[in-house]
Amino acid sequence: MTTLVDQPPAAPAAGARPPRRRVRARRRRIALPYLLLLPALALELLVHIVPMLVGIAMSFRKLTQFYIRNWSAAPNAGLGNYRVVLDLDSAVGRELLHSFGVTVAFTVVSVGAAWLLGTAAAVLMQPVFRGRGLLRAFFLVPYALPMYAAVITWAFMLQRDTGLVNGLLGLDGPDAPFWLIGGNSFWSLVVVSVWRTWPFAFLIVMAGLQNIPQDLYEAAALDGAGWWRRFRSVTQPLLRPVNQVLLLVLFLWTFNDFNTPYVLFGESAPREASLISVHIYQSSFVTWNFGLGSAMSVLLLLFLLLVTAGYLAVASRRRRVDA
Repeated sequence: MTTLVDQPPAAPAAGARPPRRRVRARRRRIALPYLLLLPALALELLVHIVPMLVGIAMSFRKLTQFYIRNWSAAPNAGLGNYRVVLDLDSAVGRELLHSFGVTVAFTVVSVGAAWLLGTAAAVLMQPVFRGRGLLRAFFLVPYALPMYAAVITWAFMLQRDTGLVNGLLGLDGPDAPFWLIGGNSFWSLVVVSVWRTWPFAFLIVMAGLQNIPQDLYEAAALDGAGWWRRFRSVTQPLLRPVNQVLLLVLFLWTFNDFNTPYVLFGESAPREASLISVHIYQSSFVTWNFGLGSAMSVLLLLFLLLVTAGYLAVASRRRRVDA
């Protein structure tokens, strides 16, 4: 008696078209990631791209308070707003150049201090000791606090007569320093900015340190390398990709920072702490010259794009050399 054995289905002949159902399923799998990205892309378009394009269009018009109701009716300025902004012999150009210089100095000092503090704290928190987790969480408190609440608290602490800073330093009476006006305002702004941003640097560097094998430190220690030698020859080279991204992000955040000076000083920031973001705000919403303010914003965008592109090009070239 012959036993019938189930035969496997025959394979499709070469060149045969797959069933439609299988084709549709594969198309759905391919399209699903793009469909999931559509809401984020739509929000990005509405929140960033469209306002940026509108701002660029406004920079070519003489848009003042007389055309707020219908800004499309404002006279065409061509490149006039850019000529006024870039004319360093005019008051507008000199003030913009001053704000640019203050912003560059503020960014260099703030980013450098935040990176140094974050790196030092991350390295010190690497060894295992009792209470390390609690201390790490404590370091992240400034980063977790709402920005406005934190900066307003600093504004109260830096008051001349009733502030906590002068009270702790024992400075009172007519000789007590003003921290929110004059030359001290720049350093007050730096302190508040560093206090807010260094926990982010600490978090990123600490995450980067987790990926460095401990065997490298042990081998370096067996070769007689001290702490500083191990940090310079092992930690820093392996953290270079992390630091490249971290410094770029800190630079963009700090150079564009508007919330910190605005909450700390209000609409009229002291001249010593007049960042370019606040200067653009004053040109647009205080003097009601939206055309000039838009031209300044476009120039700021171009500057940041050029700096970012140059930084990425140098970093990429350095990676290829190291490889």
